Amino acid sequence: MFTENVKPLRRGRPPGETAQGAAARRRLYAIAIRLIAQRGYGATTLRDIAAEAGVSVGLLYRYFPGKQAVVLALYDDLSRDYARRAEAMGPGRWRDRFLFALTTSLDVLKPHRVPLRALTPVLVGDPEEGIFAAATAFSRARVQHVFEQAVAGAADAPKAPLAGALGRLLYLVHLAVLLWWLLDRSVKQRATTALVSLTAQILPSASLALRIPVVRRFLLSLDALMREALFGSSVPE
Repeated sequence: MFTENVKPLRRGRPPGETAQGAAARRRLYAIAIRLIAQRGYGATTLRDIAAEAGVSVGLLYRYFPGKQAVVLALYDDLSRDYARRAEAMGPGRWRDRFLFALTTSLDVLKPHRVPLRALTPVLVGDPEEGIFAAATAFSRARVQHVFEQAVAGAADAPKAPLAGALGRLLYLVHLAVLLWWLLDRSVKQRATTALVSLTAQILPSASLALRIPVVRRFLLSLDALMREALFGSSVPE
């Protein structure tokens, strides 16, 4: 789906890269993702990737100086694709826009489920290379922004700062659904489809609950805790 020493330029094409170089990078990237999916993140080495590609480790290092660079590239590709597809979100209530954002995320990630499953221990359990690491913030911000805008741009959007708090909460709900989906062993992930359906059923009640002052205060307090614990910031907007 990392360390703070990885520079943003690693995610894109190196300055002056030729079309031939870009094609080589795409090929190496595809091989690396395939091996990670087959063997797992920990069991895959740069030497394995280079051997599978038939290139030297030095050449591979030119494009991907470490396995984390491969994962950053995956994050970059998926989050960019998601942000682009989320632009099709239509007007409506926040709960309907949230469901669009959620199902679009599942659609974007579906072709990549196998490598993402192999990366689950890293994404969830590694504070330096996981989904809330500093080096992945560029990707996380793209996706989180979609959920924040799903609320802020809704016809029934609550006032700030509640809108931002609700958007961030829905982003985390979406991450929980994605984890469920990655671990889902049911046929064609039918349990995930059922979970999304149950979520859709409870959202109207959640919308009504937001009218209750104590619920609004609870959500704002919860948001402050989440921002401090997961995003490294407790400063209000």
